[in-house]
Amino acid sequence: MSKRTAIYAGSFDPPTIGHIDVIHRGAVLFDDLVVAVGNNPSKKYFFDLETRASLVREAITDSNVRVVSFSRLLVHAAEANGAQVILRGLRALSDFDLEFRNGLANRDLTGIETLFLLTEPDNIFVSSSLVKEIAMNGGDVTKYVPPGVLIAMR
Repeated sequence: MSKRTAIYAGSFDPPTIGHIDVIHRGAVLFDDLVVAVGNNPSKKYFFDLETRASLVREAITDSNVRVVSFSRLLVHAAEANGAQVILRGLRALSDFDLEFRNGLANRDLTGIETLFLLTEPDNIFVSSSLVKEIAMNGGDVTKYVPPGVLIAMR
């Protein structure tokens, strides 16, 4: 039986407890999970690519998870890392619209399937954008990010 490998991608700027939850749950579902930290040239980042990848690595305890960075299309990163499935987390219906279209496009491009995991209800409102906004305005983000991310943000 061949290994089941999935890829979970994002900018992770910063990695949140919601991201880490999806990673842990994905690690249970697949033999190998590749976490792909992406760089979108049209985005302005709080942390550089290597720092974001390092923060994700530091927060992960699952032995079957590896973290890589990528800058091209996600389907190219999936192919390069032997992934048969793209794993995506959904917080709300608004996430579904974009993820549904992206999933269909990725399948059209390469045949790769997308699997959606629903977020834990406690994390429904947690996003990297919200965490950055709270932190930049002097708020406490301790509940929303792993300890290493909290230290890096300070």
